[in-house]
Amino acid sequence: MDSSVPPRPSEPRPRRRDRHGRGMRGPVAPPQVPLSASRAESFRDLVQDSVERLERRWPQLAEVDFLVLDVPGSVDESVPLGSSLAAGKGRPAQIVVYRRPVEIRTKNRDERALLVHEVVVEQVADLLGLSPESVDPRYGQD
Repeated sequence: MDSSVPPRPSEPRPRRRDRHGRGMRGPVAPPQVPLSASRAESFRDLVQDSVERLERRWPQLAEVDFLVLDVPGSVDESVPLGSSLAAGKGRPAQIVVYRRPVEIRTKNRDERALLVHEVVVEQVADLLGLSPESVDPRYGQD
């Protein structure tokens, strides 16, 4: 008995459309919309905004490296939100803000922005040997 069904090709054909015939799906939002930014990118933007705000008052911060890490390397009894490291031979001073501990302690973007700014101000104050209120007069008022 002969079959009228042709044999299946060994390799599948490339799909040109999805199964409903609407074509390939594109991105949910265009790249310039904040929705397309990852949490890490938006957190980095918050740190950068805070640094730019402080650099207007403290120009020497242009020589400091500001880093964002997900979590601290070693945790003692309490989890730090940030750390500062003075300049050494051949390397600039560094200020690190830890993303995950800050995110866990905040509920929304506004709270996160306030906490990020407080952490940056505290670390800059520690690095410069000043009080946080002298680094940013609005520290602790928000």
